[in-house]
Amino acid sequence: MRRDVPARRCIASGQSGPTTGLIRFVIGPDNAVVPDLAQKLPGRGIWVSARRGSLATAVDRGLFSRAARAAVTVPDGLVEQVEAGLLRRVTDLISMARKAGHGVAGYEKVKGWLDTGEAAVLFQASDGSTRGKTKLRAPEGENTYFDVLSASELGLSFGRERVIHAALAAGGLADRIRDDVTRLSGVREHDGGKPAGKAKEDA
Repeated sequence: MRRDVPARRCIASGQSGPTTGLIRFVIGPDNAVVPDLAQKLPGRGIWVSARRGSLATAVDRGLFSRAARAAVTVPDGLVEQVEAGLLRRVTDLISMARKAGHGVAGYEKVKGWLDTGEAAVLFQASDGSTRGKTKLRAPEGENTYFDVLSASELGLSFGRERVIHAALAAGGLADRIRDDVTRLSGVREHDGGKPAGKAKEDA
């Protein structure tokens, strides 16, 4: 865990962990549960692990009301709302990084960044061909490889219809993107999303 990241307790598991692996919620003026994906909204935070199962448990067992110590309204499709919001944040942030010159797409450009050590994070489309993806090796370290986005979703960030390979340079928005993609990976567990940890050896 980065030293500057505080820890909070998940209301579903009861376990404490860094906020980079949690989803923050607040209770709005209408007593409805509101996802605070940027973790900046005013009000007392209610934290749930960024795992689909934890979010479903919090909804199904009425844990938001228990944590708020009041009757609250949980919107229909809250888990799907969180997933869509995280996806939007991720694609927008990658797009910002690309416009700032900190992101590239396409096999040759990505390979060039990996070869020179400029790439800090490797993205490969979840629906890309396995053979093509195994030709690139992710940078060393944790949270350096993600395959939770589809080719069309990666394409949104680069103004293209489809993108199979993309890379980010260190610094800039890289840490924020890593945190949000890691959360999205957990929320998409049922779709084959995997919590991102150490770089894949076969990437």
